[in-house]
Amino acid sequence: MPYSFWLNKENMSAAKNININLKIWRQKDAKSKGSMETYKLDNVSTASSFLEMLDQLNEQLINDKKSPVAFDHDCREGICGMCSLYINGRAHGPETGTTTCQLHMRKFKDGDTIYIEPWRSKAFPVVKDLVVDRSAFDRIQQAGGFVSVNTSGRTIDANATPVPKHDADRAFEAAACIGCGACVATCKNGSAMLFVGAKVSQYALLPQGKVEATERVLNMVRQMDEEGFGNCTNTGACEVECPKGISLENIARMNREYLFASLKG
Repeated sequence: MPYSFWLNKENMSAAKNININLKIWRQKDAKSKGSMETYKLDNVSTASSFLEMLDQLNEQLINDKKSPVAFDHDCREGICGMCSLYINGRAHGPETGTTTCQLHMRKFKDGDTIYIEPWRSKAFPVVKDLVVDRSAFDRIQQAGGFVSVNTSGRTIDANATPVPKHDADRAFEAAACIGCGACVATCKNGSAMLFVGAKVSQYALLPQGKVEATERVLNMVRQMDEEGFGNCTNTGACEVECPKGISLENIARMNREYLFASLKG
């Protein structure tokens, strides 16, 4: 059996039920005024995930003929970036290098009060309750986060082009970004530089991305500015709260790429 099986089995056997108080941001839509609402939730298993706890709350609200809390989720495996929650003043909660869906209730104690809010950013308007519209990231990607490939029957193997190991590793690390928006929510300026830096870097480090490098960085940065994101002042909060550990080096690399592209243009 894999180690993870025995680890989960140990966590399950040590599980207990706790009672918690929840203060959750409720907001009908982007134009409505929101407020924090208080809920009491009993018999929450410490083996359950944070999102499973919210499922339990919604089941309770539905049974009480009340409106359930809207929150984003999809894979629940830490790879899709949908579970964007601000928990007790931290993006994705108290765990480092962990998304909300990977957070478990064993990190909380009986009687705890947990504050849950959506991402706070001008570029991420609230859709409802804890759900925000992060389509600004999609538009930045569409502006240049891709490579153009000729697929007219003359494709080549992915490993046919040699790439230095160091560059491949750095590109892989940058590509680990899941686009969750924690960097924007954490930054006091609401900057998306870490996200854009990661997307620029994953192509800038590989030969396949060199052809469109100039257009890519100029277009993506321009789109980022148009979306209303703030400027980066190197506080480093984004790197600390990023669940995938995206490095500030990617912002520096993007700035270099932007400078070179501007001089070419």
